[in-house]
Amino acid sequence: MNYSDITKLLQTGKYDTLLLDRDGVINVLRPNDYVKSWEEFIFIPSFLEAIPQWSQLVSRIVIVTNQRGVAKGLFTEEALNDIHQRMVEEIQQTGGRIDRIYYCTALSKDDPNRKPQPGLFKQLQKEFPETDPQRCLMIGDMPSDMEFAQNCGIEGILISED
Repeated sequence: MNYSDITKLLQTGKYDTLLLDRDGVINVLRPNDYVKSWEEFIFIPSFLEAIPQWSQLVSRIVIVTNQRGVAKGLFTEEALNDIHQRMVEEIQQTGGRIDRIYYCTALSKDDPNRKPQPGLFKQLQKEFPETDPQRCLMIGDMPSDMEFAQNCGIEGILISED
């Protein structure tokens, strides 16, 4: 599905919580590398066009992202937080919003918060207990994002270029 297809799906009113992977959904992937600073962060234009509409169609938009480059020592958690703060500010300038960002810096695939484990979703449910998995939609660009959705009991969609 592409970004406009997702907009049409959200217009059905079936979903009230949208979960987004970051790299490859919001920003351009850096092959065999990580976004280590704001200067390396490049928005996917179709995302910036879609997020204002999505923001009007769902109650909550959250990012769920693995960021193991921090644990690898390639960038700091402060740098990650700076990237996220600037990203949210730019999204707000388009008329969109991000309500929360949940991330995991762990290296171990067994860490309960590392996707595809469901820990980030459990954090969301703890903070927002009213979250109904049947009204959640996960947008990702990797099979592990779809595995995460399945492990959380929510619907998942792989994004494709427009």
